Amino acid sequence: MNKYEGGEAIIEYRDSNIRVVRPGRFVRCAVTGDAIPLDQLKYWSVERQEAYVSPAAVLTRLGLPQPAKKA
Repeated sequence: MNKYEGGEAIIEYRDSNIRVVRPGRFVRCAVTGDAIPLDQLKYWSVERQEAYVSPAAVLTRLGLPQPAKKA
């Protein structure tokens, strides 16, 4: 195992996939700073080259209102 495999990865975010630049186990959400395991990474921006932990984090990053929660 190299010294990066257990830490933060560096990723190039593409339209439908990612390219691992430096191996690691996780990336950080650009909004919350939470660690996102690579096998759970679902949301990112190609233009901004950022990862997001959830759709709500994407909306926050874009400055859009959060959807109302159902009662």
